[in-house]
Amino acid sequence: MGEQSVDPTAFEVGKQQIDQAVVLTVSGEVDMLTSPQLAEAIHTALAGRPAALIVDLTKVDFLASAGMTVLVTAQAEAVAPTQFAVVANGAATSRPIKLMGIDSVLALHSTLDSALSSLTGK
Repeated sequence: MGEQSVDPTAFEVGKQQIDQAVVLTVSGEVDMLTSPQLAEAIHTALAGRPAALIVDLTKVDFLASAGMTVLVTAQAEAVAPTQFAVVANGAATSRPIKLMGIDSVLALHSTLDSALSSLTGK
């Protein structure tokens, strides 16, 4: 076995707290294999009952239908007072979301700042 190369599209979910919001920064590809990990990260974050949960897909280069299903499920799981939003701003993310028509279900923003200001009222 040779050395493993680092996959530039490796899936990763980073978590940070900004004011009252929990931000999950997702990178890589969200597909059938990785979407359960995203679902788990969202579920864990929601369990803490944050004022807001933002899933930032800015660094995602492929969003499969399985990933979109996770987002719609998360929207349904986010009970008041927790607000839920998604940041997506590219052909790889916002376009499929809009094509599937789930932008009508999700609070979709093109930037993290926009999502934060709409959720925290700042």
